Amino acid sequence: MKTSIINPKTTAMAGGVLWLLLWQTAALVIDQAIYLPAPLEVMKRLVLLLGDPDFFRVLGMTTYRVLVAFGLSVALGVTLGALCGLKPTLEHLFRPLVSLIRSTPVISVIILAIVWLNSTHVPIFTGFLMCFPIIWTSAVSGVRSADPHLVEMAGLYQVRPAGILLKVYLPAALPTLKAGFVSALGLGFKVIAAGEVLALPRFAIGSRLHDAKVYLQIPDLLAWTLFLILLSYVFEQLLDLMLKHFLDRRRSPRYDISD
Repeated sequence: MKTSIINPKTTAMAGGVLWLLLWQTAALVIDQAIYLPAPLEVMKRLVLLLGDPDFFRVLGMTTYRVLVAFGLSVALGVTLGALCGLKPTLEHLFRPLVSLIRSTPVISVIILAIVWLNSTHVPIFTGFLMCFPIIWTSAVSGVRSADPHLVEMAGLYQVRPAGILLKVYLPAALPTLKAGFVSALGLGFKVIAAGEVLALPRFAIGSRLHDAKVYLQIPDLLAWTLFLILLSYVFEQLLDLMLKHFLDRRRSPRYDISD
């Protein structure tokens, strides 16, 4: 079997350049910035937006909403998911509700939240509601993946329930939880931005996207979209690194169920 000698980073960079060239070509063919501005024009707007007095506050408030929604979904999703994974009766009780939340259109949740809450809390509520099912499902599956023989052995050695939870269930659940966390965080940025577009809090990327659409400032719209993509990518990578580090520590040779 032949091993590819092409560097994946080189391939990724070549792919990025290719898509930029296609974007530039399409902009030249259309020749109307109101429909599709050229990449250079968007980059200029992106740099100019850095000088906006409220720029970092806008980014900070959107990030704050995402992290609050994500934190709430992790706290509640992991707790309830772990309990449901251990107690099938609880899972049967909560699964219809989780399935209902998962199937509800995001736009319906946002509109209802606008009726119930103020503009700042609408995106947080929406983000929490959309991320929670992912975390809950990951927690249930993760706990169920624990080796029953290891659980039984821990019981025979009279390991405390907290020890079984931390040394048996947690290591088994971590890989599934890791995938769920990263997916939920990426979704959180998209859903929070959508909520901000409709709720229009004062400092929000979504509000800036709305204003750019209303005034047909397409370069601004694309520039703010790029900032949102960059934020999402950076936080997903940070979360992935943190979880990988934690997983590596749990897999160390010093691991002992009787600790």
